[in-house]
Amino acid sequence: MYKFSYYTEPDTEKVMAFIKANAFATVIGIGDNAPVATQVPLTIENKDGKLFLQGHIMRKTDHHLAFEKNKQVLVVFTGPHCFVSAGWYSNPQVGSTWNYMTVQAKGTLSFLDEAGTYNAVKVLSDNYTGTNVAGSFDSLSKEYIDQMMKAITGFSIEVEYMEHTFKLSQNRDLESQKNIITQLQQRGDANSLMIAAEMQQRINQLPD
Repeated sequence: MYKFSYYTEPDTEKVMAFIKANAFATVIGIGDNAPVATQVPLTIENKDGKLFLQGHIMRKTDHHLAFEKNKQVLVVFTGPHCFVSAGWYSNPQVGSTWNYMTVQAKGTLSFLDEAGTYNAVKVLSDNYTGTNVAGSFDSLSKEYIDQMMKAITGFSIEVEYMEHTFKLSQNRDLESQKNIITQLQQRGDANSLMIAAEMQQRINQLPD
């Protein structure tokens, strides 16, 4: 990971908020001498002082077979990102760059039993769909759920190490940072606006 102290967020609650807001993550492992990856929505839970990530995957896929052999996984949470031109700096005689926010979590994956898988799917569905509404987990027939459970397996990842990079031009002077924000706001796409908002938030927190 591209890591410098000035790209590190000291507030762990903000890092946790980031992974919850970007919970459609990439889970990476090692198969038969080759890496495998799958993108899945995750639920995040703190339990007894430990962080756990839960989700589910299809059975007998390359990643399922790989995770059966090697339980060590890397989970990547990806947030907004955008190009930043050196022409926006007070001194443009340096290279352009890319601003982005990402968190990487390393841990051990364990597959869940049928009851655990059922609960993992229900919790995820309830989080996003709600309960007692059209399309909610509780509205599905037992026959459908039983059939679905045969095709998937739930998993839980106990996070052993987590690091992040919130690269938001913190290494640039204040004039450059303000101009980058203006340029990104004028560009107007979703990623640029989110990065601009994150940068502005940090400027607002600077002492007068």
